[in-house]
Amino acid sequence: MNPALDDRHYGEPACDLCQVGRPNLCKRSAFYGITHNSGGFAERIVVKACALFRLPANVSLKLAALAEPLAVAWHMIRLSGFKAGDNVVVLGAGPIGCALTFLLNSHGAKQVIVSELSRSRAAQARWFGANMVIDPTKRPDSPQQHTAGDAKQTTMDPVLLAVQSSMGLGADIVFDACGLQSTLDTAIACTKPAGTIFNVAIHDKPLQIDLNQLTLAEKRLMAGNAYTKEDFEAVLDILSRKGEEAEKLITAVVPLERVVEDGFDELVGNAAGHVKILVEARGDAP
Repeated sequence: MNPALDDRHYGEPACDLCQVGRPNLCKRSAFYGITHNSGGFAERIVVKACALFRLPANVSLKLAALAEPLAVAWHMIRLSGFKAGDNVVVLGAGPIGCALTFLLNSHGAKQVIVSELSRSRAAQARWFGANMVIDPTKRPDSPQQHTAGDAKQTTMDPVLLAVQSSMGLGADIVFDACGLQSTLDTAIACTKPAGTIFNVAIHDKPLQIDLNQLTLAEKRLMAGNAYTKEDFEAVLDILSRKGEEAEKLITAVVPLERVVEDGFDELVGNAAGHVKILVEARGDAP
């Protein structure tokens, strides 16, 4: 099920955005279980038929639960203009960062460099095909001088150093899945001239940006929101072909009656140890 709602779910005529295939930007946009009365952790809900997809025969319900996070990642990749052979950087190896890495690797990225300070999440990024995982807090020993006439020196961003040493002018696309000032700065620095910085994150507060860094190198700053029908159709096809690899995204399955202790509390106390925790509504984990 696509949990996103739009004009169709309220019996309203399609708005201009819905008519051009962008229902994810509809002014009535909401989600079952989050900003809508129905859904969430219920055993049963009633949904509109337009929200449903027929699963490929070899895709289990457990595996199909990955369609939503993978659809988010695929939507961003699709909008970014990614093509096979591109060099890509992913900043952050949380659920969406890992989903991005998995999909980029499976669709022919030349190199995928992931920035992640958590050891467990770094290991997860490697499972999903990252060619290199860099801890952004580990600065190299050799300093870099700002300008030839400036005696003040500073250490280079380790992610930028890795990108320059392996990707030359920089990455074709950098996905920021963290949403911090530091990761935005790194994303801009690591993107090659005429490349794309793509924001995936939701930010807690506004960030600052020097637009000259984009203008002078003709770098593009883009962003994406949620997903559309096309993204779900694409990832269901991917799951039918690469389900065994994708299933590694599921790090735990918990029964509904244990969702607080083994789900929410576990994520609060051990978020870095998980990519995706599934909840089994029947109370018996598959």
